[in-house]
Amino acid sequence: MDLLTHSPKETHVPWNKGKLIGQKAPLKLKDIWAIRIHLKMANRTRDLALFNLAIDSKLRGCDLVKLRVRDISHGDHIARRATVMQQKTQQPVQFEITEQTRDTLSEWIKQVGLTASDYLFPSRYPDSPHIKTRQYARIVNGLVTEIGLDASDYGTHSLRRTKVFLIYRRTKNLRAIQLLLGHTKLESTF
Repeated sequence: MDLLTHSPKETHVPWNKGKLIGQKAPLKLKDIWAIRIHLKMANRTRDLALFNLAIDSKLRGCDLVKLRVRDISHGDHIARRATVMQQKTQQPVQFEITEQTRDTLSEWIKQVGLTASDYLFPSRYPDSPHIKTRQYARIVNGLVTEIGLDASDYGTHSLRRTKVFLIYRRTKNLRAIQLLLGHTKLESTF
């Protein structure tokens, strides 16, 4: 190969060629209900618990998959509010757990017999104690596809942004959204 005539640009293909990149859209209220109804009818308790908690908690995927039963419960009861230390910022973030989510989580915990020290969403594989963020992403992609949405428009961050988007649309309070997401800088919020 002649080094003087070879151009690396001719053979290099960017990793994101042909892919949509940028912020993923939050889900609309009708899409949230479509997914919930779909999961309920299919008796997919784990996925419904994961979906509901993802929306309520507004946690990043890496924090969501590492939750343990004790992080969201007091004894045998699911807490109305929980506080989690974020992996990315090492800052605590508090979130409310709605009644619907508490009911689904209780059902899930009883269904698989989880104890306080167990991960909330355990892996089927012995080398991993909890589902990985990649598996969480596959679940989210499957959910949006199953209700007829384009999976390239949505991702795990869509679930993180959904509730705050709905709150922001009602209140226009950017500072409140910053606190809900646990962002250290206001510029990171929208």
